[in-house]
Amino acid sequence: MTSATTAMTVPDTEVLRDALGLLKDREQVAERLLGSSAKHSFDPDTELDWDAPLEAGKWYWPPELVSLYDTPLWRRMSVEQQQDLSRHEAASLASLGIWFEIILMQLLVRHIYDKPVTSAHVRYALTEIADECRHSKMFARLITRTGAPTYPVSRLNHNLARILKTVSTTPGSFACTLLGEEILDWMQRLTFPDERVQTLVRGVTRIHVVEEARHVRYAREELRRQMVTAPRWERELTRISSGEAARVFSLAFVNPQVYSDVGLDRREAVAQVRASGHRREVMQSGAKRLTDFLDEIGVLRGAGRKLWRSSGLLA
Repeated sequence: MTSATTAMTVPDTEVLRDALGLLKDREQVAERLLGSSAKHSFDPDTELDWDAPLEAGKWYWPPELVSLYDTPLWRRMSVEQQQDLSRHEAASLASLGIWFEIILMQLLVRHIYDKPVTSAHVRYALTEIADECRHSKMFARLITRTGAPTYPVSRLNHNLARILKTVSTTPGSFACTLLGEEILDWMQRLTFPDERVQTLVRGVTRIHVVEEARHVRYAREELRRQMVTAPRWERELTRISSGEAARVFSLAFVNPQVYSDVGLDRREAVAQVRASGHRREVMQSGAKRLTDFLDEIGVLRGAGRKLWRSSGLLA
């Protein structure tokens, strides 16, 4: 075995421990995830009935998860306008999901670039990239099917992400991966069983929830490993970069253009969302499982913790 190969594989085999206990063997985790992928993967093009008519009087997102829910402005809106806002917010979240998954695919490719190409760890990463390709196409098709526009993130956030995916170190990449996956996953777990919501939307969220569970497990195991083995400077950078990513993500979560597109005053709507105790509780509840995990493994410390608080995702 060459010294280069040895250098790549030693961290995969040595016994590692963090605040959550012993880390599982990287290859064993990947093998289990590959087995799950073989049993529980979906082709959205054939799994979902894209030609079925949309259902009158149904929501496109649970009303309690719509950003303006329980605000004075919400109470002045008709049910039809509220449901139309849910349609636009579903399209906004799908647009955000595509943006995020394109970033994630690039981060995963960078992660495996110098790892043994026949390892289960790399094979699973490639499997996850294939999942994310299908998800991005699925979200794009959903936006088109609902008749809502695409809602890209701001040019500033688009370019900030360009920098992030270029310079991000490995633990930072997985921390940001979990930020994007776990909050949306929490919301989608409330969406797919909700019979008030359009059947197509429920089908899309069900597929995403099932397949994202594997992605979250992969990212959590790898972030734990990286936070144990990375040098101090890299751990500190991860704390700062994940906090900044949380701040950007919380601002980009719903594109303010959705309010204008349903006939609302954009400034008034944005102000009421920011002042909404219900919305703050929703976002913090969605992030709690993640922030508890990040806190336990040492990510939420120092200046990074302050950034997480300023994002509104950390209580």
